[in-house]
Amino acid sequence: MTNPVTEKPSIGETRVRVRYAETDQMGVVYHANYLIWFEVGRVEFIRQLGLDYKSMEREEGCGIAVVDVSARYKAPARYDDELIVHTRLVAARGALVRFAYRIARVADGVLLCEGETVHVVVGPDMKKRSLPQKYAERFAAHLIS
Repeated sequence: MTNPVTEKPSIGETRVRVRYAETDQMGVVYHANYLIWFEVGRVEFIRQLGLDYKSMEREEGCGIAVVDVSARYKAPARYDDELIVHTRLVAARGALVRFAYRIARVADGVLLCEGETVHVVVGPDMKKRSLPQKYAERFAAHLIS
């Protein structure tokens, strides 16, 4: 594993396997499941930076609320496909954080979906606040445009 302080994990990688329950009547992954995989990739990417989203909530008293999401579907995934979620941080300033995602099938590398999520940092009262300094510094060190 890389040292998150000295090396840039520019793109996080997380693997998931399509479960039968995630497919629709046509036998392909239901579109909303990609948003769940975006979240899985995002949480693991933050962990790969040496941070912990749960600790941010508990120790810093804030979270990152999704305020916008986009997804572009390129090809279908099917039951039992192994997928890789590539996650990168593309913006982190003040209360705004933006992540980008690419989901591909491991077996053939085919790009299945790409998208972005935009987040606003909020306190327990759901009011906007700045990203805690520790997170802001680490995020700034790992930005990719």
